[in-house]
Amino acid sequence: MTLEINPAAPLWVKLAADAMQYLHISGGAVGLVSGTAALVFRKGGRPHRVAGRVFVAAMLVMAGIGAGVAPFLPERLSILGGLATFYLVATAALTVWRPPGHAGRIEAVALAAAIGLAGLVVTLGWIAANDPTGTVDGQPWQGLVLFAVIITFATSGDARLVLRGGISGAGRIARHLWRMCAALFIAATSFFLGQPDFVPWPLRGTAWVYVPPLATLLVMAYWLVRVRGPAFGTMSMTVRPTGRRREQSAG
Repeated sequence: MTLEINPAAPLWVKLAADAMQYLHISGGAVGLVSGTAALVFRKGGRPHRVAGRVFVAAMLVMAGIGAGVAPFLPERLSILGGLATFYLVATAALTVWRPPGHAGRIEAVALAAAIGLAGLVVTLGWIAANDPTGTVDGQPWQGLVLFAVIITFATSGDARLVLRGGISGAGRIARHLWRMCAALFIAATSFFLGQPDFVPWPLRGTAWVYVPPLATLLVMAYWLVRVRGPAFGTMSMTVRPTGRRREQSAG
């Protein structure tokens, strides 16, 4: 994300633009590091929980700023990317913060948000289909396919959650896991493939830039198999009266 400010703009506008840009970049960098750490650390352990909390905070800041600033660039595909990342991280965190087997108004709001994102995908697809270049603000339409797949899975998952009145057991952990990994995949793809100027120069223009996004998908697949398999056991989360959470795993 690069904000171009009119040289004649007031000083406070320039400072605000610089602050948002640095927060966006910093949030993305911290999100990539903490997200990778959360994947590596033992699931349910304290390091995993700490890394996960840092990841949630960093990604919400990064995605929120990205989605808010994108309309002024204009980069409508980036609006979708920011909103989708924010939604995935928020719903993934809510999945383990909320009691197992429970669904209320906030889950219904999440479903409405997913439906809204699906509508945005359709709208941007229509724009690309009617553009002579087949792009959206100069960005390739192929990115919409990725978001369409992710949001379709997310919307169907939210609908099942609301209809069933909640989710528990391995399905709950799988829901948390894939949404966190999908958000990390979007962030890694956006950085390594969409921001070549910020990629370390030895990696620029090489196939190595594809490794982090693909590695995220492979690790996600590995843990989804582990979560669904009997050897993993079960994982549950209980909420203490003080509001602090304790995560236990058995297997």
